Amino acid sequence: MLAAVGLFALMDAGLKLLSAHYLPFQVATLRGVASLPLVLVWALFTQGWRPLLRVRWPLHLLRGVLGVGMMASFVYALKRLPLSTAYSIFFVAPLLIAALSVPFLGEKVGPRRWAAIAVGLLGVLVVLRPTGAGMMSLAGLAVLLAAVGYAVSAITVRVLARTDSNQAMVVWLLALMALGAGSLAWPGWQPLQAEHTWIVAGIGVVGTLGQYAITEAFRHGEASLIAPLEYSALVWGVALDLALWGVLPDGVTWLGAAIIIGSGLYLLHREKGKPHLEAEHP
Repeated sequence: MLAAVGLFALMDAGLKLLSAHYLPFQVATLRGVASLPLVLVWALFTQGWRPLLRVRWPLHLLRGVLGVGMMASFVYALKRLPLSTAYSIFFVAPLLIAALSVPFLGEKVGPRRWAAIAVGLLGVLVVLRPTGAGMMSLAGLAVLLAAVGYAVSAITVRVLARTDSNQAMVVWLLALMALGAGSLAWPGWQPLQAEHTWIVAGIGVVGTLGQYAITEAFRHGEASLIAPLEYSALVWGVALDLALWGVLPDGVTWLGAAIIIGSGLYLLHREKGKPHLEAEHP
Protein backbone atom coordinates (compact mmCIF):
# COMPACT_ATOMS: atom_id res chain seq x y z
CA MET A 1 0.00 0.00 0.00
CA LEU A 2 2.83 2.36 0.82
CA ALA A 3 4.41 1.57 -2.55
CA ALA A 4 1.10 2.22 -4.32
CA VAL A 5 0.67 5.60 -2.64
CA GLY A 6 4.22 6.59 -3.53
CA LEU A 7 3.77 5.53 -7.16
CA PHE A 8 0.52 7.48 -7.49
CA ALA A 9 2.22 10.54 -5.96
CA LEU A 10 4.96 10.31 -8.60
CA MET A 11 2.26 10.05 -11.25
CA ASP A 12 0.53 13.17 -9.89
CA ALA A 13 3.84 15.02 -9.93
CA GLY A 14 4.14 14.13 -13.61
CA LEU A 15 0.61 15.42 -14.22
CA LYS A 16 1.53 18.66 -12.47
CA LEU A 17 4.61 19.07 -14.67
CA LEU A 18 2.49 18.53 -17.80
CA SER A 19 -0.23 20.91 -16.58
CA ALA A 20 2.15 23.84 -17.03
CA HIS A 21 2.25 23.21 -20.80
CA TYR A 22 -1.08 21.60 -21.79
CA LEU A 23 -4.77 22.13 -21.08
CA PRO A 24 -6.40 19.93 -18.38
CA PHE A 25 -8.41 17.83 -20.83
CA GLN A 26 -5.29 17.06 -22.87
CA VAL A 27 -3.38 16.03 -19.73
CA ALA A 28 -6.33 13.82 -18.74
CA THR A 29 -6.18 12.23 -22.19
CA LEU A 30 -2.45 11.59 -21.91
CA ARG A 31 -3.01 9.99 -18.49
CA GLY A 32 -5.51 7.53 -19.94
CA VAL A 33 -3.56 6.78 -23.12
CA ALA A 34 -0.26 6.29 -21.27
CA SER A 35 -1.53 3.61 -18.87
CA LEU A 36 -4.20 1.90 -20.97
CA PRO A 37 -1.91 -0.46 -22.98
CA LEU A 38 -0.11 -1.66 -19.84
CA VAL A 39 -3.32 -2.08 -17.85
CA LEU A 40 -4.88 -3.95 -20.75
CA VAL A 41 -1.95 -6.39 -20.83
CA TRP A 42 -2.34 -6.91 -17.06
CA ALA A 43 -6.08 -7.52 -17.41
CA LEU A 44 -5.70 -9.98 -20.30
CA PHE A 45 -2.91 -11.85 -18.52
CA THR A 46 -4.81 -12.21 -15.24
CA GLN A 47 -8.34 -12.99 -16.44
CA GLY A 48 -8.58 -12.98 -20.25
CA TRP A 49 -10.75 -10.85 -22.52
CA ARG A 50 -14.26 -12.22 -21.90
CA PRO A 51 -14.80 -10.55 -18.47
CA LEU A 52 -13.83 -7.23 -20.05
CA LEU A 53 -16.83 -7.37 -22.37
CA ARG A 54 -19.44 -8.80 -20.01
CA VAL A 55 -19.94 -5.63 -17.99
CA ARG A 56 -22.72 -3.26 -16.99
CA TRP A 57 -22.19 -0.62 -19.64
CA PRO A 58 -24.46 2.17 -18.27
CA LEU A 59 -22.50 2.33 -15.01
CA HIS A 60 -19.18 2.18 -16.84
CA LEU A 61 -20.26 5.07 -19.07
CA LEU A 62 -21.21 7.04 -15.95
CA ARG A 63 -17.80 6.29 -14.46
CA GLY A 64 -16.18 7.46 -17.69
CA VAL A 65 -17.97 10.82 -17.50
CA LEU A 66 -17.03 11.16 -13.83
CA GLY A 67 -13.44 10.19 -14.62
CA VAL A 68 -13.09 12.90 -17.27
CA GLY A 69 -14.47 15.60 -14.97
CA MET A 70 -12.50 14.36 -11.97
CA MET A 71 -9.16 14.17 -13.75
CA ALA A 72 -9.57 17.50 -15.59
CA SER A 73 -10.53 19.26 -12.34
CA PHE A 74 -7.61 17.73 -10.46
CA VAL A 75 -5.11 18.64 -13.19
CA TYR A 76 -6.49 22.21 -13.29
CA ALA A 77 -5.89 22.43 -9.55
CA LEU A 78 -2.41 20.90 -9.70
CA LYS A 79 -1.27 23.65 -12.04
CA ARG A 80 -2.12 26.24 -9.39
CA LEU A 81 -1.70 24.47 -6.04
CA PRO A 82 1.13 22.55 -4.36
CA LEU A 83 0.66 18.79 -4.31
CA SER A 84 0.44 18.81 -0.52
CA THR A 85 -2.43 21.31 -0.54
CA ALA A 86 -4.32 19.41 -3.23
CA TYR A 87 -3.91 16.16 -1.29
CA SER A 88 -5.06 17.81 1.94
CA ILE A 89 -8.34 18.81 0.31
CA PHE A 90 -8.75 15.54 -1.60
CA PHE A 91 -8.50 13.57 1.65
CA VAL A 92 -12.13 14.52 2.24
CA ALA A 93 -13.15 11.91 -0.37
CA PRO A 94 -13.52 8.98 2.12
CA LEU A 95 -15.81 11.16 4.23
CA LEU A 96 -17.92 11.98 1.18
CA ILE A 97 -18.11 8.29 0.29
CA ALA A 98 -19.48 7.54 3.75
CA ALA A 99 -22.06 10.31 3.41
CA LEU A 100 -23.15 9.26 -0.10
CA SER A 101 -23.46 5.62 0.93
CA VAL A 102 -26.63 6.54 2.84
CA PRO A 103 -28.83 7.73 -0.07
CA PHE A 104 -27.26 5.57 -2.80
CA LEU A 105 -26.52 2.29 -1.02
CA GLY A 106 -28.91 2.42 1.90
CA GLU A 107 -26.11 2.08 4.45
CA LYS A 108 -26.57 3.38 7.97
CA VAL A 109 -24.32 6.13 9.28
CA GLY A 110 -24.67 6.85 12.98
CA PRO A 111 -24.39 10.24 14.70
CA ARG A 112 -20.71 9.77 15.54
CA ARG A 113 -19.85 9.11 11.90
CA TRP A 114 -21.89 12.12 10.79
CA ALA A 115 -19.96 14.17 13.34
CA ALA A 116 -16.67 12.89 11.89
CA ILE A 117 -17.85 13.83 8.39
CA ALA A 118 -18.83 17.33 9.58
CA VAL A 119 -15.48 17.83 11.29
CA GLY A 120 -13.67 16.66 8.15
CA LEU A 121 -15.57 19.21 6.05
CA LEU A 122 -14.58 21.84 8.59
CA GLY A 123 -10.98 20.83 7.98
CA VAL A 124 -11.49 21.49 4.26
CA LEU A 125 -12.70 24.99 5.10
CA VAL A 126 -9.54 25.49 7.15
CA VAL A 127 -7.38 24.55 4.16
CA LEU A 128 -9.54 26.71 1.85
CA ARG A 129 -9.29 29.67 4.19
CA PRO A 130 -10.78 32.99 3.00
CA THR A 131 -7.60 34.66 1.80
CA GLY A 132 -6.54 35.87 -1.62
CA ALA A 133 -5.80 32.28 -2.59
CA GLY A 134 -8.26 30.70 -0.23
CA MET A 135 -11.89 29.70 -0.06
CA MET A 136 -13.06 31.20 -3.34
CA SER A 137 -10.05 30.12 -5.41
CA LEU A 138 -11.09 28.07 -8.43
CA ALA A 139 -8.16 25.71 -7.85
CA GLY A 140 -9.27 24.80 -4.34
CA LEU A 141 -12.85 24.32 -5.46
CA ALA A 142 -11.62 22.20 -8.40
CA VAL A 143 -9.95 19.76 -5.98
CA LEU A 144 -13.16 19.62 -3.97
CA LEU A 145 -15.09 18.92 -7.19
CA ALA A 146 -12.62 16.15 -8.04
CA ALA A 147 -13.13 14.65 -4.57
CA VAL A 148 -16.90 14.67 -5.06
CA GLY A 149 -16.50 12.99 -8.45
CA TYR A 150 -14.21 10.38 -6.92
CA ALA A 151 -16.73 9.70 -4.15
CA VAL A 152 -19.60 9.21 -6.60
CA SER A 153 -17.40 6.99 -8.76
CA ALA A 154 -16.49 4.95 -5.67
CA ILE A 155 -20.19 4.37 -4.97
CA THR A 156 -20.60 2.99 -8.51
CA VAL A 157 -17.61 0.70 -7.86
CA ARG A 158 -19.40 -0.79 -4.87
CA VAL A 159 -22.34 -1.57 -7.15
CA LEU A 160 -20.24 -2.83 -10.06
CA ALA A 161 -18.06 -5.01 -7.83
CA ARG A 162 -21.03 -7.36 -7.43
CA THR A 163 -20.84 -8.36 -11.09
CA ASP A 164 -17.74 -6.88 -12.79
CA SER A 165 -14.05 -7.53 -12.16
CA ASN A 166 -11.59 -4.95 -10.89
CA GLN A 167 -9.65 -5.30 -14.14
CA ALA A 168 -12.71 -4.41 -16.21
CA MET A 169 -13.40 -1.35 -14.06
CA VAL A 170 -9.84 -0.05 -14.44
CA VAL A 171 -9.58 -0.77 -18.17
CA TRP A 172 -12.87 0.87 -19.08
CA LEU A 173 -12.29 3.86 -16.80
CA LEU A 174 -8.99 4.61 -18.54
CA ALA A 175 -10.37 3.90 -22.02
CA LEU A 176 -13.48 6.06 -21.60
CA MET A 177 -11.49 8.80 -19.89
CA ALA A 178 -9.00 8.90 -22.77
CA LEU A 179 -11.78 8.92 -25.35
CA GLY A 180 -13.98 11.48 -23.59
CA ALA A 181 -11.20 13.84 -22.55
CA GLY A 182 -9.57 13.46 -25.96
CA SER A 183 -12.72 14.54 -27.79
CA LEU A 184 -12.97 17.61 -25.55
CA ALA A 185 -9.27 18.42 -25.88
CA TRP A 186 -9.08 17.98 -29.66
CA PRO A 187 -10.04 21.55 -30.70
CA GLY A 188 -7.22 23.03 -28.61
CA TRP A 189 -4.79 20.11 -28.83
CA GLN A 190 -1.12 21.06 -28.52
CA PRO A 191 1.56 18.84 -30.12
CA LEU A 192 3.45 16.88 -27.50
CA GLN A 193 6.90 18.31 -26.98
CA ALA A 194 9.73 15.81 -27.29
CA GLU A 195 11.10 16.55 -23.82
CA HIS A 196 7.73 15.66 -22.29
CA THR A 197 7.58 12.20 -23.86
CA TRP A 198 9.47 10.65 -20.96
CA ILE A 199 7.05 12.24 -18.47
CA VAL A 200 4.05 10.72 -20.27
CA ALA A 201 5.79 7.33 -20.41
CA GLY A 202 6.64 7.58 -16.72
CA ILE A 203 3.02 8.41 -15.87
CA GLY A 204 1.91 5.30 -17.73
CA VAL A 205 4.39 3.03 -15.98
CA VAL A 206 4.01 4.29 -12.40
CA GLY A 207 0.24 4.58 -12.77
CA THR A 208 0.00 0.94 -13.85
CA LEU A 209 2.39 -0.28 -11.15
CA GLY A 210 0.46 1.73 -8.57
CA GLN A 211 -2.83 0.13 -9.60
CA TYR A 212 -1.28 -3.33 -9.42
CA ALA A 213 0.23 -2.61 -6.00
CA ILE A 214 -3.00 -1.30 -4.53
CA THR A 215 -4.92 -4.30 -5.89
CA GLU A 216 -2.44 -6.68 -4.26
CA ALA A 217 -2.53 -4.70 -1.02
CA PHE A 218 -6.29 -5.10 -0.62
CA ARG A 219 -6.14 -8.70 -1.82
CA HIS A 220 -3.67 -9.85 0.83
CA GLY A 221 -4.11 -7.36 3.68
CA GLU A 222 -6.81 -6.36 6.12
CA ALA A 223 -8.60 -3.35 4.67
CA SER A 224 -9.07 -1.57 8.01
CA LEU A 225 -5.30 -1.65 8.57
CA ILE A 226 -4.27 -0.84 5.00
CA ALA A 227 -6.65 2.01 4.20
CA PRO A 228 -5.11 4.55 6.65
CA LEU A 229 -1.80 4.22 4.80
CA GLU A 230 -3.40 6.21 1.96
CA TYR A 231 -2.76 9.31 4.07
CA SER A 232 0.98 8.83 3.58
CA ALA A 233 0.37 10.64 0.28
CA LEU A 234 0.76 13.89 2.23
CA VAL A 235 4.37 12.99 3.06
CA TRP A 236 5.04 12.33 -0.62
CA GLY A 237 3.30 15.56 -1.57
CA VAL A 238 5.44 17.61 0.79
CA ALA A 239 8.66 15.87 -0.35
CA LEU A 240 7.88 16.32 -4.06
CA ASP A 241 6.79 19.94 -3.58
CA LEU A 242 10.09 20.68 -1.87
CA ALA A 243 12.26 18.72 -4.32
CA LEU A 244 10.66 19.86 -7.59
CA TRP A 245 9.10 23.25 -6.84
CA GLY A 246 10.81 24.43 -3.65
CA VAL A 247 7.58 25.07 -1.70
CA LEU A 248 6.27 23.87 1.65
CA PRO A 249 2.74 23.97 3.11
CA ASP A 250 2.07 26.65 5.70
CA GLY A 251 0.79 26.09 9.22
CA VAL A 252 -2.87 26.55 8.33
CA THR A 253 -2.66 23.88 5.63
CA TRP A 254 -1.05 21.48 8.12
CA LEU A 255 -3.85 22.20 10.60
CA GLY A 256 -6.59 21.59 8.04
CA ALA A 257 -4.91 18.41 6.84
CA ALA A 258 -4.63 17.13 10.42
CA ILE A 259 -8.36 17.73 10.99
CA ILE A 260 -9.34 15.95 7.76
CA ILE A 261 -7.00 13.00 8.36
CA GLY A 262 -8.11 12.68 11.96
CA SER A 263 -11.75 12.57 10.90
CA GLY A 264 -10.97 9.99 8.24
CA LEU A 265 -9.07 7.77 10.67
CA TYR A 266 -11.92 7.95 13.17
CA LEU A 267 -14.39 7.03 10.45
CA LEU A 268 -12.26 4.05 9.44
CA HIS A 269 -12.11 2.95 13.06
CA ARG A 270 -15.89 3.13 13.38
CA GLU A 271 -16.34 1.16 10.16
CA LYS A 272 -13.84 -1.55 11.08
CA GLY A 273 -15.10 -4.92 9.96
CA LYS A 274 -17.15 -3.55 7.07
CA PRO A 275 -16.03 -4.38 3.51
CA HIS A 276 -13.75 -1.62 2.30
CA LEU A 277 -13.74 -0.17 -1.19
CA GLU A 278 -10.68 -1.18 -3.14
CA ALA A 279 -9.08 2.11 -4.03
CA GLU A 280 -8.88 3.03 -7.68
CA HIS A 281 -6.77 6.00 -8.66
CA PRO A 282 -7.74 7.76 -11.92
